[in-house]
Amino acid sequence: MSSNRIPRVGIGGPVGSGKTMLIEQIVPILSAKGYKAGIISNDVVSKEDADRMRQNLATEKGLVPEELVIGVATGGCPHTAVREDPSINLSVVEEMESKYNYLDLILIESGGDNITTTFSPALADYFIYIIDVTGGDKYPRKRGLGIENCDLLLINKIDIAPYVGADLKIMERDAKIVRNKKPTVFVNSKTGQGVDIVVSYIIRDLLFEASPKTLVNN
Repeated sequence: MSSNRIPRVGIGGPVGSGKTMLIEQIVPILSAKGYKAGIISNDVVSKEDADRMRQNLATEKGLVPEELVIGVATGGCPHTAVREDPSINLSVVEEMESKYNYLDLILIESGGDNITTTFSPALADYFIYIIDVTGGDKYPRKRGLGIENCDLLLINKIDIAPYVGADLKIMERDAKIVRNKKPTVFVNSKTGQGVDIVVSYIIRDLLFEASPKTLVNN
């Protein structure tokens, strides 16, 4: 393990729940505050999500160097590579720590087997789990390791809740019960609604309000 350990955020959730789009909203807010992030995206075979983030965040917006958006093809269900055997991801993380010690945090994205996805504590220091309203307002009370154990639960696509018959008040109530009052944030990762609150949790609970390294070292 590198002695220059960079804080790591694991972002998990079912396919289509909005993980990639969430990262595309988080990074600009962090960047505006002076924080620099690296990104690792896990997928079974393709590196489509990494390519998309590299295009949107690096090529178009210049917020992240292209080499700091890394796609990992796991060859199997991605949750295995972040939970049971995170060695591939740890290797990429340690390379980032060695080459880019100016980073303030690393965002690690992984889909997986629905509500059972979690991150190994050896890989992620802070775990965000994202679901969306299309699963219905019963989703939080279906429980699952991801929903119950994550540090921060996000409920996405709140704009379409009325069209799929999802009651946000029920989802909020059940999330409080299932998660023993651990925080839940409602977001729209397409428009960025609520993402500033997500970033505030990351800065407070993971970075402990520490100033960005670039500000400290200048």
